[in-house]
Amino acid sequence: MTNSNDMPLAANPIDRAAHHRKDDAWLDTAFKRDDVLVLLLRNGDPFAAKDGGLVWMGPEIEQVSPGSPRIFLGEDKNGTPIFAVNLPSKFDLESSLIAGAGEFIEFRAAAGRMSPLEANCASTARSIFLWHGSHGFCAKCGAGTAIVEGGWKRECPACGTEHFPRTDPVAIMLAVKGEKCLVGRQANWPAGFVSSLAGFCEPGETIEQAAARELEEEAGIVCNPASAEYVACQPWPFPSSLMVGLILEADSEEITIDPSELESAEWISRDDVKQMLAGTHPRLFCPPPMAIAHHLLKTWAERG
Repeated sequence: MTNSNDMPLAANPIDRAAHHRKDDAWLDTAFKRDDVLVLLLRNGDPFAAKDGGLVWMGPEIEQVSPGSPRIFLGEDKNGTPIFAVNLPSKFDLESSLIAGAGEFIEFRAAAGRMSPLEANCASTARSIFLWHGSHGFCAKCGAGTAIVEGGWKRECPACGTEHFPRTDPVAIMLAVKGEKCLVGRQANWPAGFVSSLAGFCEPGETIEQAAARELEEEAGIVCNPASAEYVACQPWPFPSSLMVGLILEADSEEITIDPSELESAEWISRDDVKQMLAGTHPRLFCPPPMAIAHHLLKTWAERG
């Protein structure tokens, strides 16, 4: 059975220990502990070993890049504090103290090398650092804001407004009709690559309504939101979404695509999906197991 707690990027999370976030003295002491674990990112890419997972640093990180923004991610099961540090965009690895220890790897490529705990930590850090990068000024008065509470909030010193990291809900849905399901592709995707459709939830609608609306807008497929079956959800740090996976029963089969959203869409059989998942389909391939779209397709295919 598909379970959100086991979904890639969400599995085996650490204890976020949020009660420590407002204690600056505790955070400063924890960051200097000999057993502290620190992961590094630069421009959203994690610092990882060439043949393995993350390269974890200790208190020596302050010598590598003094004063770089940090986030308190929480504690592991042994009570070890875990932080993430965001290195400057122009940080020169080759001339640094950590040259040769690893490399900055594009997140999607690196995620496949990480343990579930590492992937969850790096995914969380990526989302929050990207949010900080685009929210340096107060939306109320325009003054510069400051990072507070272990990296989980920004505060405006001018007007006192508090700003919190945002998470955007996205419906990712598989429309099904009998023994067929709907897949689509965007023009910039590799040849043969297809996936389930997805779209952001708008103000004033439920995630089920968003799924039905997006299916009709993008592919002309009508579904009743009441038919939506929740499967699982997944945090997706590109930049900070919560992908909510649904399966909907389609009322119609005729496809009319919106060319600004999709290059093409088609109904495929359960056997087609099984072949895609196995990597043996002669024409099509689907997202890897890191993505919730893979698990939506797998959930439906295995029912047959």
